[in-house]
Amino acid sequence: MFNKNFVWGVATASYQIEGGAHEADKGLNVWDVGSATKGRIFEGHSGDVGCDHYHLFKEDVRLMKELGIQGYRFSINWARLIPEGTGKISEDGKRFYLELLEELKQAGIQPWVTLFHWDYPYALYQKGGWLNADSPKWFEEYAGVCAELFSPYVSHFILINEPQCFLGLGHSSGEHAPFLKLPDSEVMRAAHNVLLGCGLAEKKIRKICGNSVKIGTAQAYWPALPYTENDVELAREETFTCHKNFGSVNYYTDPLLLGHYPEDVLAWQKECGFAFPESDMEIIKSKFDFYGLNTYTGDRVTRENGKIVYPKPAPTVPRTDTRWTVHPDAMYYGPKFIWDRYHLPIVYTENGVALAEWKDLNGQINDDSRIDFLKRYLRELSRAAEEVEIDGYFYWSLIDNFEWAEGFSKKFGLIHVDYETRERTLKKSAYFFKKIIETNGEEIWK
Repeated sequence: MFNKNFVWGVATASYQIEGGAHEADKGLNVWDVGSATKGRIFEGHSGDVGCDHYHLFKEDVRLMKELGIQGYRFSINWARLIPEGTGKISEDGKRFYLELLEELKQAGIQPWVTLFHWDYPYALYQKGGWLNADSPKWFEEYAGVCAELFSPYVSHFILINEPQCFLGLGHSSGEHAPFLKLPDSEVMRAAHNVLLGCGLAEKKIRKICGNSVKIGTAQAYWPALPYTENDVELAREETFTCHKNFGSVNYYTDPLLLGHYPEDVLAWQKECGFAFPESDMEIIKSKFDFYGLNTYTGDRVTRENGKIVYPKPAPTVPRTDTRWTVHPDAMYYGPKFIWDRYHLPIVYTENGVALAEWKDLNGQINDDSRIDFLKRYLRELSRAAEEVEIDGYFYWSLIDNFEWAEGFSKKFGLIHVDYETRERTLKKSAYFFKKIIETNGEEIWK
């Protein structure tokens, strides 16, 4: 089962819930720019107002307290705090986050703060963004500001969320902001600058906060899963294989934790003509206290006639509203593979399910499929926790929110949001999650 100090939490991200896009002196980020997002977001949705957490955060904290939430993972909107990305701090941005942190403190909820969850300051993007050689220093400065301001409240910092997405989807395939389709060599340059920024930020935060701080990363993790019991080692190998895209976790965490890129990544970089000074790795290599994983599913892999293949899921395999397959054993094999490679305590910084759902005629949301999903996935995580160190689980998401290119069409929340009135309604799954917390996971076996 789960250890006695296991943290049960929920997760959100700034652009996805805050709204208040043009309040006070807040700067724009790459998702705020309507000319850039036009035609790229489902039905023209935007996060300008959304859940309006910026104004309703006290109610959201009250609901978390009602549910017994122990940890709240949220992100800082870089441009809300530092409108131009560097330099002057916004007094309003500072006020908002300090008031949120004070509210969490009063509710007895531990904050886990993500520094960057995709909403890159537009002022810095206009200077080249992550392609600019100064971008690691910009991130270091920003991390230092957050550490100075928030360390009286915050002991857990997550440097970045899912580089696989903001680099792979944002700079390579063009599906997410800033909607770029760059050559692989340029994406590699951006990725390298992100890693330099993380290395600088980790050292800056420790210098400011001392030994009490815990620092980690949150990686989009879609592990390969064995198709048969004979495919476990193949699944492990494929999980950490670079398929000449920016999706693998070890592309980013081998440099940060082991001090070097994987061999197949180095070969790909050489093929693309990307090179860097070896001294960069001394900056990049960092000390992490936990490894954050964001997992929703995985892909089956096996060998047929000596070739590695990924069999298509049978039509009977359940799919969520995002069309992701339901593979609970991703929560068993996934953490085991990571533990064996890095030997760091694992925290599930995201896991959850999007369902097609709405209020019934009685005004309730009886999302039994979400409860079933939680039982299936957490049972597998519990099995993994018997073999490796797993210290926490943060459900994605606290509330229904803006799901990037999908707008408000995908509902992951434990709490329903009426986007016209901003009314919050606890779903049936929210009460189930409360029981999970109260029993430290025992409820998943009932």
